[in-house]
Amino acid sequence: MKSEIRYRFQSGQVANRFLNELKHWPIADVKTTLLNGGFDVKVSYYFDSAEFDYTCAELDDLAARHEGKEVT
Repeated sequence: MKSEIRYRFQSGQVANRFLNELKHWPIADVKTTLLNGGFDVKVSYYFDSAEFDYTCAELDDLAARHEGKEVT
């Protein structure tokens, strides 16, 4: 199942730091896109819907370390 999450950061610089960490992220294969003038990062990935989505939890933790918030 495909999942997409969007995170908002305080600045474009912080959003780019988050994006760069995801380029070499060992947890899962994710695709990223910068949005909203570089303040938002959309993360897309696939997961097995039969199990708990650990990738989402790990992404939330990583975003929180960069003071990012999930937005809808």
